[in-house]
Amino acid sequence: MANKPGILTNCPWACLGNLKYLVLAPFACHSIYTFFMSKDESERDMFYILLLPLTLFRMVHYQIWISLSRYRTAKGNNRILDRSIEFDQVDRESNWDDEIILFGLVYYIGYLILEQAHHMPMWRTDGIIITALLHIGPVEFLYYWLHRALHHHFLYSRYHSHHHSSIVTEPITAVVHPFAEILAYYMLFSIPVFTTLFTGTASIASIGVYIIFIDFMNLMGHCNFELIPKWMFSIFPPLKYFMYTPSYHSLHHTKFRTNYCLFMPLYDYIYDTMDKSSDTLYEKSLEREAEVPDVVHLTHLTTLESIYHLRLGFASLASKPHTSKWYMLLMWPVTLWSIMLTWIYGYTFVVERNLFKNLKLQTWAIPKYRIQYFMYWQRESINNMIEKAIIEADQKGIKVLSLGLLNQATYRKMFFEEQLNSNGELYLRRHPQLKVKVVDGSSLAVAVVLNSISKGTSQVVLRGRLSKVANSIALALCKGGIQVVMLDKEDYKRLKAKLTPEAATNLVLSKCYNVSKTWLVGDGLSKDEQLKAPKGTLFIPYSQFPPRKVRKDCFYFNTPAMIAPKHLENVDSCENWLPRRVMSAWRIAGIVHALEGWNEHECGDMILDTQKVWKASLGHGFCPLTKISAA
Repeated sequence: MANKPGILTNCPWACLGNLKYLVLAPFACHSIYTFFMSKDESERDMFYILLLPLTLFRMVHYQIWISLSRYRTAKGNNRILDRSIEFDQVDRESNWDDEIILFGLVYYIGYLILEQAHHMPMWRTDGIIITALLHIGPVEFLYYWLHRALHHHFLYSRYHSHHHSSIVTEPITAVVHPFAEILAYYMLFSIPVFTTLFTGTASIASIGVYIIFIDFMNLMGHCNFELIPKWMFSIFPPLKYFMYTPSYHSLHHTKFRTNYCLFMPLYDYIYDTMDKSSDTLYEKSLEREAEVPDVVHLTHLTTLESIYHLRLGFASLASKPHTSKWYMLLMWPVTLWSIMLTWIYGYTFVVERNLFKNLKLQTWAIPKYRIQYFMYWQRESINNMIEKAIIEADQKGIKVLSLGLLNQATYRKMFFEEQLNSNGELYLRRHPQLKVKVVDGSSLAVAVVLNSISKGTSQVVLRGRLSKVANSIALALCKGGIQVVMLDKEDYKRLKAKLTPEAATNLVLSKCYNVSKTWLVGDGLSKDEQLKAPKGTLFIPYSQFPPRKVRKDCFYFNTPAMIAPKHLENVDSCENWLPRRVMSAWRIAGIVHALEGWNEHECGDMILDTQKVWKASLGHGFCPLTKISAA
């Protein structure tokens, strides 16, 4: 929102929320009906039916740019600005699609009102030339002066300051403006369209290509990484007057009073408003190499729709905890394509970058879904990708690599134990000279669970598949005099064999589900078992994945996690199902390991001093997460 919102700040359909797309439904249905149901060929108009595909294409075009920009800025090569993007910017720019809805309305209504828009030819060369000339001339010139006027304190405080709230731009920043400002831009961009319509030179190609051109240049200019090669300006030096670059426009968002042009710097040169550091920033951005982080967190895809919740996916979904949405079913063709891609693509990719004081962080993802980790014949492929990521991190001089989700899994299938990589120990055996410290984060996960148990608790139920974390929690509780109740005889025997005789005295096998209202649960907790728990039970997960919530009269803790301090920068997405600015214990463990400079691996059966790890985490600003929820 602008500093002093003026009239027509919000779109007329803002009150409709997610139903705002329905404003286009009558026009889209009418165009489809007219084209396919009309028996008279003269009533069928290609331009009218193509408006809906063009509108949808624009949304896909925007999404391609946002994914590319986030990927490139996370890697760091050719990045322009290093400042962070936070949740407030994502929320502020979540209505970027309002401009596309307005486009649909304007062109649908314009077609119905203007007879000249009917039955346009597919191509007219003269119309394309006129469109280009009118854009170079009146549109660019008028936009320059409109833009300068918008920086006058009266209009800036009421309208344009909303756009400039985003100092570090993303592609969709280009179209995030108050409604009145968007209308003013539409009046400018309509000059070539109306001129060609009224002169009879318009064509589907001239209008369609002009719209796509504006989108391409607008999105490119706000992408925060430089991609225009230097050789283009070397071959044709005057090009610098007719085409801007992302770094050129980035200066407008940092300096405000320079580089006002739309796409052509010509008028900035004429009126002496070009920033003198434009060329320097351009060359510096082009020469910038990919960033080498200090800490890498290695994760993977979870559910089939999780690809949309990645930071590289839909920004609005990534900025909220991962929950299933019914409308994601409409994306099944893309989902199917992404699944097929994971079978072929065998390399990790950068998802996110963060900054913790002076520590550079990155998150890498294995292109595999959770279900693939439980397929025996996928194990070798997954292990190879994890191993390649560790070797790459070692070669780059990265200090710590933490293993997230199932990348460090040891899980039980039927009556035998399946080992993926023994909590990372496999890679240490293969590469004993590794300098990068491999951390599975179990110690902090144990500490988080132990500190989630209410003081005064004398008995807990341990249920779910046993793991390194579960064993360590049971050992700590039993040593501390807290009784651990097991409900499965085989699990009881397995766990008892790993405890000392003194600790084993507090391990109890029971057939009663009402012994305690504190349940420590892992993967494999069934619905029936939850239903047998007493009313008001606290389910505290020790696993990477949360249990399915089936009880409304019970309370569910988040998976082991902590709240990140304010000095963790560039946080604009949620980690899977966790709330905003909350990080899993396994991810935090890698950060703390690097901050403390611990010169040891944490993998295999090794568990660090949990109290030491817990105090170190608190000392670096991470806070306990006490939020619980009902089903």
